[in-house]
Amino acid sequence: MSEPILSIKDLKVNYGGIEAVKGISFDVDEGSIVTLIGANGAGKSSTLRTISGLVKPASGSIVFCGDDITGRDTGEIVRKGITLVPEGRRIFPNLTVQENLRVGAYLRGDDISEDVQWVYDLFPRLKERSWQAGGTLSGGEQQMLAVARALMSKPKLIMMDEPSLGLAPLVVRGIFDIIREINAQGVTVLLIEQNANMALKTADYAYVLETGRIGLSGAGHELLTNDEVKKAYLGS
Repeated sequence: MSEPILSIKDLKVNYGGIEAVKGISFDVDEGSIVTLIGANGAGKSSTLRTISGLVKPASGSIVFCGDDITGRDTGEIVRKGITLVPEGRRIFPNLTVQENLRVGAYLRGDDISEDVQWVYDLFPRLKERSWQAGGTLSGGEQQMLAVARALMSKPKLIMMDEPSLGLAPLVVRGIFDIIREINAQGVTVLLIEQNANMALKTADYAYVLETGRIGLSGAGHELLTNDEVKKAYLGS
């Protein structure tokens, strides 16, 4: 059996005296879609921010493609092949779509034209609006741009923090279609999502975070039918 592309062991994350993540361990297999679900404050975003180098862990290890990247700088982690689509999109509103994409490729020294075309093929609406300022796009289009910008670093693993937040149901379905398509093209996906129903339907494997610890784990389709999960996160 092959090694996971990402392996988290006993990860702890503190903010001052508050322990946000209390020693979690999980793996992400290459080529898979893995989701972390849980209530607000469960430690999901803290986990992604720590993997991406934005937050330094108190203890534990983060191993990516066999290399220990614990506590490394964000730029180095991006170069190694991990990128984060942050909660709230965080696009550059005064830059055009095209300029936002170029920012996503800022650590690359090679020709990016093929990859610009690739993300335009994934998001035809962005191609139509390539010279439009990011801030004038709709919420769904801004989310597409945030994902496209992250893809411009040519990641092996893309992490997404609440990609459906604040979007209409029809737009949410489109975003999840894109997540599946990105994965089908060979990019591993680690997903945080409040829409637990869509996340579990999409993910190969899922972990449920409860106040900084993993309470449950299993195949996405299995957790969809789990009584605890249904009661707590699926409204049934």
